[in-house]
Amino acid sequence: MAIAVAMRPRTGPNRPRLRIGDLARAAGVSADTIRHYERKGVLTPSRRSANGYREYEEPSLRRLRIVRRALALGFTLDELASAFRVRERGELPCGTVYALVTKKLELMDEEIAALTKRREGLVELMGEWDARLAVTPEGRPAGLLEVLSEKSGSGDERSRARRRTLRYSTTPRGNPASRGV
Repeated sequence: MAIAVAMRPRTGPNRPRLRIGDLARAAGVSADTIRHYERKGVLTPSRRSANGYREYEEPSLRRLRIVRRALALGFTLDELASAFRVRERGELPCGTVYALVTKKLELMDEEIAALTKRREGLVELMGEWDARLAVTPEGRPAGLLEVLSEKSGSGDERSRARRRTLRYSTTPRGNPASRGV
């Protein structure tokens, strides 16, 4: 509550400023995250007070909220930094950002299709394993993993899909669908 009051904009040089810890709490991030965002170019570097503390104004909190929401939707910091640089030059990044989201949706649809296919394969495999387990005597190996060697062609297809997903991945860790089986 006190933060919202402290952020009420005023005119002139006496606008309220927040130190990095206050801004971090208001945005729900750590001070280290704010410093990282500054280094990546998604947050304008702060002003420094006479004693060297970082000080931020209300637009920084709005920018942090935009960044957090965009990251949650799959944007990368580099993509955001690029869009913000365009905006700061006085140009409009809307067309570029719209095209980026369109491409992300296309890639996501491909990833969903690949995951759906993998899921179908696992369901089929479980059915085969259930059948083997039903006829395997207690205490004897059922050879469940050997069923995988009996399947043909799916390994090459998975490898191609994995390479394609990794190449177009928008996250540092890649897509879970690209980790293979």
